Amino acid sequence: MEIIQLDIVAIRASDTQNNAYVLLLKELRGSRQLPVVIGWCEARSIAIALDGTEENERPLTHDLFKVMTKEHDITVTKIIIHSLKDGIFHSSFFCKSQTHGEIEIDARTSDAIALALRFSCPIFTYEKILDKAGVLVRKNMKYENQKTTEKTVHKKEVKTYGEMKLSELKKLLKKAIESENYEKASKIRDEINKRGNN
Repeated sequence: MEIIQLDIVAIRASDTQNNAYVLLLKELRGSRQLPVVIGWCEARSIAIALDGTEENERPLTHDLFKVMTKEHDITVTKIIIHSLKDGIFHSSFFCKSQTHGEIEIDARTSDAIALALRFSCPIFTYEKILDKAGVLVRKNMKYENQKTTEKTVHKKEVKTYGEMKLSELKKLLKKAIESENYEKASKIRDEINKRGNN
């Protein structure tokens, strides 16, 4: 299976869920992005690791993990987002030590990415994941928070995604991507994929 390296593009507050954020991962050699919905704590931990500006009186769990592994000569070498089940990404991180070689450990994607940042290790996914869940983004798009919330858009929509024709969903998906509403795009994509599996 072809493996593709990803980079973090942005973290944005969710328009539809309280205390949820959308983490945008982009393939290094392409224009597809993977929107991953994460919780507030993980978003904060990732943001702290990204800019390193906030000092904590006490270590966060991910920082504690790094200290513990360093004390035992263990390092995290890579992260792989390996599957997508029921709209949830599943990941593993790989640890290496002199005594045990490399081992794979299952983790939530948000935790795996928070660790990747602390260990400066690469984040990967498979081509099949990007094909299924990635959204194609034009190169000239800006990464700014959108003023229009998904709730406002829903008031204008009469049909639910389940009631729409496939052609309508594809048009709506394109509009969601163009307006950088990646959370909405991922929900539409899930409905399209669900129909493809039936």
